[in-house]
Amino acid sequence: MRHSIWLAAMIAFSAFLRPESAVAQEVLADAVKREFLHAWNGYKRYAWGHDALQPLSKTPHDWYGASLYMTPVDAYDVLLLMGLKSEAAETKQLILDSLRFDKDIEVQSFEVTIRLLGGLLSAYQLDGDKRFLDLAHDLGNRLLPIFDTPTGMPYRYVHLQTGKIRDSLNNPAEIGTCLLEFGTLSKLTGNPIFYDKAKRALVELFKRRSKTGLVGTVINVESGEWVRKTSHIGGAIDSYYEYLLKAWLLFDDQECKEMWEKSIGAVNTYLADTLHNGFWYGRVDMENGKLIETRFGSLEAFFPAVLALSGDLARASKLQESCYRMWTLHGIEPERIDYASMQATAKEYYLRPEIIESAYYLFHFTKDSAYVRMGENLFRSLVKYCRTEAGYAYLSDVITKEKADGMESFFFAETLKYLYLLFSPPATLPFNEIIFTTEAHPLRNTWRK
Repeated sequence: MRHSIWLAAMIAFSAFLRPESAVAQEVLADAVKREFLHAWNGYKRYAWGHDALQPLSKTPHDWYGASLYMTPVDAYDVLLLMGLKSEAAETKQLILDSLRFDKDIEVQSFEVTIRLLGGLLSAYQLDGDKRFLDLAHDLGNRLLPIFDTPTGMPYRYVHLQTGKIRDSLNNPAEIGTCLLEFGTLSKLTGNPIFYDKAKRALVELFKRRSKTGLVGTVINVESGEWVRKTSHIGGAIDSYYEYLLKAWLLFDDQECKEMWEKSIGAVNTYLADTLHNGFWYGRVDMENGKLIETRFGSLEAFFPAVLALSGDLARASKLQESCYRMWTLHGIEPERIDYASMQATAKEYYLRPEIIESAYYLFHFTKDSAYVRMGENLFRSLVKYCRTEAGYAYLSDVITKEKADGMESFFFAETLKYLYLLFSPPATLPFNEIIFTTEAHPLRNTWRK
C-alpha cells in the first residue's frame, strides 16, 4: 500500500519533471511545499521526536543519544512560512512539551547554536510565544562556559549539565559563527553578556589574522597560535566571513563593518582565482597568500550570496556561474572538486543548500529570472536523484547516484526553505526586514529605536 501511494505521487509529479519548458514560479513553490511535506511526513512516521530521520532504513537518529529535537526546531520557521498551520501547531506542542536542555550530554556548541539557538529565536520572533525565548535563554546560559578561555575564543564542546568544556583546537567558522544568535539573545532578554562574549571571540580571532589579512583553518583558543595556516572560504572558515557582514547589518555594529571590509579586501586580493573555466576562490598560505591548491566545494557555494548581500554583484554572479558549472558536472553537486581539472575529489552530495541560497540572493538583488530557472534545475536534480519513499537521502557518490542513509535537519531548514522562498512572492518573507543566520533562520531587528 505504501509503495503504491509513493508511486502515484511520483506519477503525479512527472509533469514537473519534464524539462521541455519553464514552470511558473507559483507552481514551483507548490511543488517545493509538496516535497517538504513528503519528507516531513516521513520524519513524522519514522522519527517523530528524534533529531533526524535515516530515510533508507526508516529509523531515527539522535546526535548524542538523547534527542534535542533538531529537526522540529530547525524546521519550525519553515512550517510557518509555508503556511502549514496544523503541522506547525503539532510541532510547536512537541517542542514546548518535550524539549529540555538539562541533559547529561556533551554537545558541539557550533551546531547547537546554529540549529537550536537560532531556531528557537526565529520561532519566538515569528510565533510570539515567549516559551521559545525561555528555551533559547536556558540554552544560551548552558553554552556560555565555552568562552572561558585565556583568549576569549570558545572551546568546541560543552556539557549541558556540568558546563565542562573541551577541545582547544577550533576553527574560524565555529569561533566566529555565534554573534547573530548570541547577540539576538542579548537584545531580546536585555542581558548583554551573550553579545559581549560572542563579539569578543570574533574580535580576538580577527586580531590574529596574518599580515596578508587572512585567517587560517585551525587555531588553539588557549594560546592563540595558529595550528593550520591554509586560508580559504570553505568549511571551517566560511561563516566567519558571513557573520562579520551580517552582524554589521543586523546590529549596526560598526566594528564588524570595519572587520568585514578589511577581510573581504584580503579575500579578493589573495583567494580570488580566474581560470579559463570560470571565477573561483582557491586555497592559499595565510602568511604569504601563495596558492596551495585549486580546491572548491559545495560549502564554498554560499559565497555568491554573501558577495551579493555586500553589494558586489559582479563577483557574485561570476562565482555563481562557476558553482552551477560544478553542479552540472555530474547532474548534481559533488562535495568537492579540483576546479583546475574539473574533477570531483569528494563525490558525496549531502543535500546541501548553499548554491540554492546564492540563487535566492542573486534573484532578489537582480530580478533576473535566470536564477529562478537555475533554481528550478537544482530542484529537479534533487527530486530525480535524492527522493526516497520516506523522504530524501544524501548521495554517497554523485557519479553513480548511490544513496546513503541520512537526511540532516538543514535539508528542511535551509535547502527546501531557500527553494521555496526563491519561487514564492517576496511578501512571503520580506527580505529587507530580516537577516538570515548561517542555518537560514530569519532574525529581525525588533530592538532598533
